Amino acid sequence: MLQMQHRMNSRVHEDWINQHFEWYRATWIECGELMDHVGYKWWKKQTPDMEQVRLEVVDIWHFGLSALFEPDTDLEILAAEIADDFTADAPSDSRDHGASQRIHAATEALAQHALETKEFSVPLFHTLMQACGLSAHALYRHYVGKNVLNFFRQDHGYQDGTYIKEWQGREDNEHLSELLESLDATAAGFPEAVYEGLASRYADVT
Repeated sequence: MLQMQHRMNSRVHEDWINQHFEWYRATWIECGELMDHVGYKWWKKQTPDMEQVRLEVVDIWHFGLSALFEPDTDLEILAAEIADDFTADAPSDSRDHGASQRIHAATEALAQHALETKEFSVPLFHTLMQACGLSAHALYRHYVGKNVLNFFRQDHGYQDGTYIKEWQGREDNEHLSELLESLDATAAGFPEAVYEGLASRYADVT
């Protein structure tokens, strides 16, 4: 995933690490979008859309991975540190909450950390994953899918505004979710299969 994130960021800016982009800001804003899908408005009926919630978690992971890079980063060492952080204990609220409240608390903790430190906390992110019922395997599957979709968007005019995001009345993210359910994430050609599936569907639009 680190290698894929580096390739994607390099596509946007060749020397992206030294640009000091505000990844922490993208993180807390995505946290706000996640809250919209969980629902927080006590003055109206809201039903959590957990599929969209998990997709927002994956989007946060893209920005989080990016925030962990330094100019001299050794990817193997960084990967090992992330693996260790996934097993570390993050601060938690010991009170008994329902599922939505646990997601709210975990999301706000991650956003607060990002705002206060301008950094990304892997342990707090892992707590959010657990609150959302997102396994490491599912994170990988969805991450690869979204990374491929980001490349697909770039290849089809995302930066110059010619990309069409809605296909047959549904956004590209929804088509991606369907494809991910039908493909084997453990297969060697998984990323290529996702790209081909997107291209096949997009051809009907263009």
